[in-house]
Amino acid sequence: MYSIIIPVYNRPDEVDELLESLTTQTVKDFEVIIVEDGSQKTCKDVCNKYVGKLDIKYYLKENGGPGPARNYGVEKAQGDYVLILDSDCVIPSGYLAAIEAELNANPCDAFGGPDAAHESFTDIQKAISYSMTSFFTTGGIRGGKKKLDKFYPRSFNMGMKRSVYNNLNGFSKMRFGEDIDFSYRIFENGYTCRLFPEAWVWHKRRTDMRKFFKQVFNSGIARINLEKRHPGTMKLVHMLPMVFTVGVIFLVALAIVSAFTFPTLWWIPLCPLLLYMLLIFTDSSIVNKSVKIGVLSIIAAYVQLMGYGLGFIKAWWLRCVLGKSEFAAFEKNFYK
Repeated sequence: MYSIIIPVYNRPDEVDELLESLTTQTVKDFEVIIVEDGSQKTCKDVCNKYVGKLDIKYYLKENGGPGPARNYGVEKAQGDYVLILDSDCVIPSGYLAAIEAELNANPCDAFGGPDAAHESFTDIQKAISYSMTSFFTTGGIRGGKKKLDKFYPRSFNMGMKRSVYNNLNGFSKMRFGEDIDFSYRIFENGYTCRLFPEAWVWHKRRTDMRKFFKQVFNSGIARINLEKRHPGTMKLVHMLPMVFTVGVIFLVALAIVSAFTFPTLWWIPLCPLLLYMLLIFTDSSIVNKSVKIGVLSIIAAYVQLMGYGLGFIKAWWLRCVLGKSEFAAFEKNFYK
């Protein structure tokens, strides 16, 4: 039996769509545990709609962040396997069947799957999804590629034996990066973990660029916090957004200075940025079959890389230079 754990904060409409998608699963041996994490706009009435359609349990607790909410849900779980999903996901009908097929063919202790953009998503959501999974923005590390030596599942789509979850004491109280922290501990404690490429979900991510910036800014901060918790886990690819951010600031500043010193050549420092924009536009337009999404992907790519880079720089300065303790950005409005 599978226990699907879903923490929720002020997202009843998204929960409705997620629960509706779970009713279509071809594998039926699962329970759904909704943990309302101190929401003002609850989804209890939505959950009541699915009593009889799903084996569903609803719990309300004080707000404590996504990690503690998942831990609370697992305490109530009955299944042998725990599946962690985000409330902004929609689940294909063959999702559980794909997990079951992988476990039967090659059992493991923990696993995760990739995400994709649904046709019904807005153009901004599709642009953000492209930016989060494209080789030209993340190097493909978030796209669920088999070629990676280790696969670190994310909290929008991850699973493990309930015994493994309990042995690792669940998620930490980190407000951001708690899923990667958990994934690191899976490997550090000798458990097996791999990608289930066919167990994918539709993931809405953020719905506008302001919320997306907050998300990636937190990711940049989380990377420094994760390195402090797990020394040696930071790779070159994790530092590239910081290098990109510094490069953008330098080139723009150089263009401004050139406008006063070499008025006819002010645009030359901006050429690398324009070429990168053209690359993103061309690739995204082809992938998404939309020029509009190609344009929005340029904005999403710059928001992602510079938001992450700025968060990384802030955390590096405060933690590595000034020696401050672990912290999180936007903690009071983390979910908004």
